[in-house]
Amino acid sequence: MTVSPVRLNHAVLFVADVDRSVRFYTDVFGMELVNREPRLNGAFLRLPRSGNHHDLGLFGVTGAIPQSRRSVGLYHLGWQLDTMNELAEIRQILLDAGAYTGESSHGATKSVYGADPDGNQFEMMWMLPRDQWGGYESSAVVERMDLAKDVETWSGTRTAGVLVRKSPLGNAARSSALNAFKEN
Repeated sequence: MTVSPVRLNHAVLFVADVDRSVRFYTDVFGMELVNREPRLNGAFLRLPRSGNHHDLGLFGVTGAIPQSRRSVGLYHLGWQLDTMNELAEIRQILLDAGAYTGESSHGATKSVYGADPDGNQFEMMWMLPRDQWGGYESSAVVERMDLAKDVETWSGTRTAGVLVRKSPLGNAARSSALNAFKEN
């Protein structure tokens, strides 16, 4: 018997400087700091439209040395955006932050890539409406993306599903959830 998760709920990264990484993810992704945990040299962040307690955990490792690009381990995190307009906007934000590393079309998805100050790579992606996948339903391609044309074609088309503006958890429930996490 197997159990199939619904989706990836959050990611946790080891970083060289927690404060620097918090600044990056709050400035570039608009994340909000949920909690800074000095005893763990950690921080928990939430995306502004997320219903999660936290979407990203950051744990500082003193003397950390970044892994080479082609080493075994995590390649990148994929963050979904709601519209092509947001993909174009994040591309410019990444360029301005010096964090942009590339872009491509995967047929059913359009992607912009970047890296945080520790070299952790991420993908900011927008997914076509499901009924528009066509031949991409069962293929995985890497093609040149024409961002201007894609924005013109798909402007305003929302595909990320229901977005939550603020966490439904109150302060007491949030605090209880974080304490339970710390104890494990």
